[in-house]
Amino acid sequence: MPNIVLAQSDNDLARSFPVMRELRPNLGESAFLPQVKRQIESQGYRIAFVEDNGEVAAVAGFRVVEMLAWGGTMYVDDLVTAETKRSTGYGGTLFDWLVEQARTLGCDQFHLDSGVQRYGAHRFYLPRGLDITSHHFEMTLGT
Repeated sequence: MPNIVLAQSDNDLARSFPVMRELRPNLGESAFLPQVKRQIESQGYRIAFVEDNGEVAAVAGFRVVEMLAWGGTMYVDDLVTAETKRSTGYGGTLFDWLVEQARTLGCDQFHLDSGVQRYGAHRFYLPRGLDITSHHFEMTLGT
């Protein structure tokens, strides 16, 4: 039976890394824990994961923020299921848990961004009630 774990320890965070890296391949293992801990401290970032038989199957990184545009919002930075575990229900289990957490925390909105090329992710999100409501713009700033 899958279990949702809200990462509390360095060990929990480290266990999530291999699956998180599937979504964020630019992350190095040695930099992961310090960066996550900075984000926890400064931004309220959290990691939750689905564990089944001691194995991490899906991971989410999220935070609760308040914005003028949306009020209280759960923003999901990262949501990924291990490639070998996709289409088995783990991602849906974690998604549903996130939505319930957002409601429990009094959020008015639930948001995430997904790259325009991630068609599989879009097929996952759209039937779950997420709408494509805006374009996200970015600019890389040089040093």
